[in-house]
Amino acid sequence: MMVVHSSRTRNQIMFRFPELLLLCSFIITLLCDHLAYADPPYKLCSNSSFYSDNSKFAENLYTLLSSLPSNASVSKLYNTSFGNEPDKVFAIYMCLDYLDLSSCHGCINMAQQDIANICPNSKEAVVWEENCQLRYSNQNFFGRLNVHDNIPLANTKNISAPEKFETVVNKTLSELAKQAAFNQSLNMYATGEVAFQDKIIYALVQCTTDLSGDECDSCLDRAIEDVLRKFYFSIGARLLSRSCYLRYEFYPFYEGATSEDSNANNKGGGKKIWLITILTILSACLVILVVSCVCLAMRKSKKKGNREILGQYDLFHKENDTKAQEYPNISLASIHAATNKFSDSKKLGEGGFGPVYKGVLRDGKEVAIKRLSSCSEQGSEEFTNEVLLIMKLQHKNLVRLLGFCVEREEKLLVYEYMPNSSLDVILFDSTKRAQLDWSRRVSIISGIARGILYLHEDSRHRIIHRDLKASNVLLDNEMNPKISDFGMARIFAGSEGQANTATIVGTYGYMAPEYAMEGLYSVKSDVYSFGVLLLEIITGRRNTGFHLIKRAPSLIAYAWKLWDEGKGLELIDPLLVGSCDPEEFLRYLHIGLLCVQEDANDRPTMSSAVVMLKSETVSLTQPAKPAFNVGSFTNHHNEGGADSCSVNVLTVSNIMPR
Repeated sequence: MMVVHSSRTRNQIMFRFPELLLLCSFIITLLCDHLAYADPPYKLCSNSSFYSDNSKFAENLYTLLSSLPSNASVSKLYNTSFGNEPDKVFAIYMCLDYLDLSSCHGCINMAQQDIANICPNSKEAVVWEENCQLRYSNQNFFGRLNVHDNIPLANTKNISAPEKFETVVNKTLSELAKQAAFNQSLNMYATGEVAFQDKIIYALVQCTTDLSGDECDSCLDRAIEDVLRKFYFSIGARLLSRSCYLRYEFYPFYEGATSEDSNANNKGGGKKIWLITILTILSACLVILVVSCVCLAMRKSKKKGNREILGQYDLFHKENDTKAQEYPNISLASIHAATNKFSDSKKLGEGGFGPVYKGVLRDGKEVAIKRLSSCSEQGSEEFTNEVLLIMKLQHKNLVRLLGFCVEREEKLLVYEYMPNSSLDVILFDSTKRAQLDWSRRVSIISGIARGILYLHEDSRHRIIHRDLKASNVLLDNEMNPKISDFGMARIFAGSEGQANTATIVGTYGYMAPEYAMEGLYSVKSDVYSFGVLLLEIITGRRNTGFHLIKRAPSLIAYAWKLWDEGKGLELIDPLLVGSCDPEEFLRYLHIGLLCVQEDANDRPTMSSAVVMLKSETVSLTQPAKPAFNVGSFTNHHNEGGADSCSVNVLTVSNIMPR
């Protein structure tokens, strides 16, 4: 999913970025002498066992793969299974232990996409990215050592004394293998360094943790044998195995280095190191200069924005003193105390325009605090919009703003804390989704619909949210939904029906076609997004990325196909079997398809949708064919992450670029 935005200030800044990127690219070329390994991903695909696109195994595989990135946010090693025999899927992933969790999440997110694309319809496959591996099968392989089809890879540069080099490498890797296998505190991972001539050899070994110590040792012994038998003369190599991994280089790759030249212990490259140092310093100075100019240019407008926010808040306070008191201007000192000065341990995630933290106010109330990133002019506009807009809203299905802070360079929003995270975190996790039986999902759909109806028709102003998605629906203690993130919302005046904008904001996969392609938005744009949400909730599947298993452009396209063929019940989430009435499921599917029709005029209003959801006696018209593709967009801010990942936050979209 991608979010898009634009502003004149940002465009002026971005105009200079290509020049900076070109210079940085040149410097990187000078700095990096890349190894001649083939580019990942590397793969092993079954050539004897296949599944069909519409099979139960395909559904189980899609569900399982989709759940893995969220687990990688909390664990670098994980194995799981999903489904029932004979269509059960078993999977395991392993991130190299030197990665942080954020990088692990990104790597596994990439791997689960690649494995479906490069091993289509294989019932057994394994893929290796640069720093992680992912494996699945229709057979239970947990705890079973497999060293068949090991893949050795090597640098094309050769060593001058291969026999001595092989001996040193063999001894080093063997010692590390014993450490990884039998030192329980190392979690089957070990690294080491050893001198060779005037250089340093850096080595790493790791096993999947479903193995025993003896099995890990056996796997690594075989890996050492396989790689040295073929590449004993190479200055660097790695061995890819289903159950373990090893690598050695003349530079500390597990400390972030990317080439031999980055090894400070390499004594033979003094002149080159000095050249690299000078170039690096010049590059850093250039970047600092550009960023400083950007921030200084924005500071004036940011200060003006701060005054406008507080001025408008004061005006609102005078107009309605009682109401305004509910949204106090909280001091920065209080927020520092609540978050331990924005400690990393308090961080919940990364939002569209900055991080989100959990805090505890002096009265003991738990809160979520959205912190606007510095040097973000567009974020400042959204902050102002959200503060002034949400003050005027009050509904049980809208997230509650408790206060805000505009002090020094900080802009912060303080919200009620949602202990059950956001809808996407639970809905798209194969394990957590079991908490959402049919009645709970119906309740969530109903709550979202009522919240949107309030925005469209029952509040003092007609409000278009423009970014309705699963990660912007928070769940309270009782799993009641609350719509969040009003930074992109717009108010319609009087009888105004629609508007046009050149600034497209929203999330790919949830945007109505007329908005994504022409910039036209109205209440029917939110209806479209609601329809996508409804289909995701009842099926337990994401709209985007659906093609990886089903070979369909989206969940919407696949739902329409099955509906048109009279096979709509095939979309039922397997976890709903036993709690879902088939007729009620088909009715909700029908309503969802009505909401995502291509022509905005054909879509129901939210008031009509609420009536249709409540009453089984209301007759439903036949839905027209939806728009299956609405184009793609460029991310308006640099985010790290993949798939929208929200953890108890207001709006968190961690997008991991490929």
